[in-house]
Amino acid sequence: MFTRTRYQNGSLALKSRAKGERIWEYRFYEPDANGRRKRRAAMVGSVAEFPTESAAMKSSVVQAILLQINASKNTGSTPLFRQVIARYEKEELPERYSTRSAYLSIIKTYIRPRWAAVLLTAIRSMEVESWLKGLTLASKTKSHIKGLMHTMFECARRWELIEGNPIALVRVKGGSKRQKQPHILTPDEFRKLAASIAEPYRTMVLVAGHLGLRASELMALQWGDFDFDNGTVLIQRSIVHGRVGEVKTEYSKEVVPVDQTLQKVLANHRLDVVPTPEGWLFANPLTSRPYHQDQIQKTHLQRAAKLAGINGRIGWHTFRHTFRSWLDDTGAPVTVQQELMRHASALTTLNVYGRAMTDTKRHAQMLIASKLSVGFSASPVS
Repeated sequence: MFTRTRYQNGSLALKSRAKGERIWEYRFYEPDANGRRKRRAAMVGSVAEFPTESAAMKSSVVQAILLQINASKNTGSTPLFRQVIARYEKEELPERYSTRSAYLSIIKTYIRPRWAAVLLTAIRSMEVESWLKGLTLASKTKSHIKGLMHTMFECARRWELIEGNPIALVRVKGGSKRQKQPHILTPDEFRKLAASIAEPYRTMVLVAGHLGLRASELMALQWGDFDFDNGTVLIQRSIVHGRVGEVKTEYSKEVVPVDQTLQKVLANHRLDVVPTPEGWLFANPLTSRPYHQDQIQKTHLQRAAKLAGINGRIGWHTFRHTFRSWLDDTGAPVTVQQELMRHASALTTLNVYGRAMTDTKRHAQMLIASKLSVGFSASPVS
């Protein structure tokens, strides 16, 4: 006789605490290592967060557990996309803080409000494409949203909830194109900018210009990272919104050379730096923790750019783009540029950061023009 596997819904109960308001507790059964059913419980949240049982049932905690405990049951029911979102948040989010927070922001702002209550199998390619087209966002941002949804559907495939991935057919017009060209500083502009900003921000600018670091890597530097005898520094951590973590990729963790000019700058900076147990290069004297790069960009960097007479928006990443352009101007081989930029692929070095300086391009064009002008008369043929 065929026995139908039942879908497990679990149950919610309010639990009192010695201090504070009551909380919702979700109770369910889960098989142990021997296949025996064991009663489990998970805290959902307070009554203030979820005023009703229905609201608590729709929480990401409950939805993720429901999808997990019923994954192997052939119930014939299709999960809502909110359950996929919840399980993705619970099991699949990247560990790196900056990436994790960016993904959570996209989910909260765009994906969950539109797709949470839709059946997983009811989401269609053209419907998603039309929705993305209607968002008043940059194409690059739309492409990020599409990419995250694609990843979620790939997870759903691995969990055997769906066979195909409809997001694979979704197109975002201009999603791979840069909307605005980054401002590349000339050496003269860089010097004027550095002269227009106070310490310790001036030293930050000089380090960023000499090494082409990401802002998160710059703020996370410690004195112990430097080997001044050999003139090197190991880039091995990042800091975003006060949270210390790993660098962006495994290729970003690398030893890079430190020129003697920069070593002298750092030696002077060390005389005035706030000492901390961790040995931060750029510690805020009020907190003994690294400065927040976003605030410095708004209040100091952009103001200095105006004082220096530089047109265009200047940010921390300007120095990384400029560094790559200056590398190109030196005639350094692409492999050397890739290693100094600490990119996994030379294509990233060439395509994303590959913009030669205007004067260099003009000079190259003049050289070609001079070759073409040999034996050429400027007078029109009569």
